[in-house]
Amino acid sequence: MGMEMKQTARLVQELRMTPQLLQAIKLLQLSRQELTEAIREELEANPLLEERNEQEPATDETERRTEEPQTDTDAREASDAVEQIDWERYLENYSSPLPAGGGGLPDDLPGVDQTLTRDDTLAQHLTAQLGLLPASETERRIAEVIINSLDDEGYLRDTSLEDIAELLGCSPEEAEDGLAIVQELEPTGVGARDLRECLLLQARALTGDQTLLIRLIEDHLHDLETRNYTVIARALRISRDDVSDLHRTLTHLEPRPGRSFSNSSTIYVTPDVYIVRRGDEWVPQLNEDGLPRLRISNYYRKAIREDGGREARQYVQERLNSAWSLLRAIDQRQETILKVTAAIIDFQRDFFDQGIHHLKPLVLRDVADAIGRSESTVSRVTRSKYVQTPRGIFELKFFFNSTISRDGGDDMAGTAVKHYIRQLIEEEPASKPFSDQRIADLLMERHQIDIARRTVAKYRESMNILSSSRRKRFT
Repeated sequence: MGMEMKQTARLVQELRMTPQLLQAIKLLQLSRQELTEAIREELEANPLLEERNEQEPATDETERRTEEPQTDTDAREASDAVEQIDWERYLENYSSPLPAGGGGLPDDLPGVDQTLTRDDTLAQHLTAQLGLLPASETERRIAEVIINSLDDEGYLRDTSLEDIAELLGCSPEEAEDGLAIVQELEPTGVGARDLRECLLLQARALTGDQTLLIRLIEDHLHDLETRNYTVIARALRISRDDVSDLHRTLTHLEPRPGRSFSNSSTIYVTPDVYIVRRGDEWVPQLNEDGLPRLRISNYYRKAIREDGGREARQYVQERLNSAWSLLRAIDQRQETILKVTAAIIDFQRDFFDQGIHHLKPLVLRDVADAIGRSESTVSRVTRSKYVQTPRGIFELKFFFNSTISRDGGDDMAGTAVKHYIRQLIEEEPASKPFSDQRIADLLMERHQIDIARRTVAKYRESMNILSSSRRKRFT
């Protein structure tokens, strides 16, 4: 059979990560404090951006987010200033006022982005690497949720893989595969579920034969903690000096791989959204206090009228483009937070009406489907975003819970079960604390909650509560 060369046309659909989309994603996952810092840096870098005084009425077209879009007449006036730049088309496309938490914005924002000049968070650093790996869309989606579930030290401690699998509607095996992808990223050790796994990830990444170091970490961390070198030497069949060398190597590993990305200064939580009651309804309101209020400076109008040459006009156009892109990315961020919060209110109405015991199971897909966005977008929104309610301040991800079955009743959220466990432990006799099995039995007797002893242990450990033997107190 002879070889034949031919050309074929194929129609494929793919997502292009434009600079505008990257900027929108980056802003979406920032905390409120990080967003404020990023805006301040952009204010310094872009002369076409300026901060509006809080007492100043929002009459500028960039601030009138609920008014009609700019008219063609206004656009023509700008176009007439310099014919070489098609300002009519430009303003027509990019200067429409935006609603605050109102109508829909396109996922792909207009304009040319200038990347924000700020240090990455751990989540941003890992997400950027994830985009370079050969992974399927499902694997990326799972890995991104895991990344957004890591604590400041880079550990996956607050959320189990079982919970992530349930939140995303994937299998435990797929969640494990997603974690394996995260654990391939730098800094080595991120995605570990405990110290032993963190050190093992780093030991396996070292060059040379690290068999003894791996065995030391797997089996003898407790002996190492008590400096019981003799037991280690006997078990590994090496000398005490060799044990000392292994210990020295171990001290060069990083027990908290995410700490170089964490801010050591105290962070005070400021809510992004207030949830208030109006009549019989719960209503979300964005907290705009403290965020710099931006507008496009009149500087650009002056620059248009004063012909400073082609390079000057090009600079003004790029800066204006960048400014509009930033304003739209900020508005899209605020709108998405508001939509996610509104959906959470719909799903968790019983919690707001009656309290934590009425928190319902909720997964990312539920909210994503309700607002017409991806699960990854919802995951980004719920991280480091806070809502103030009459029942306290909560991180948005607090409202997402795994499902716990109840005997003869509606399913219950895992967070509500944790609350019951804490209540039981607070009520237990000081001299005879409840075992995990006893707590499981009491949950069934009092609340018809059917969970295994190991699930009680997992929830107890996630709340940093000691085992019954270590809680025992003598009076």
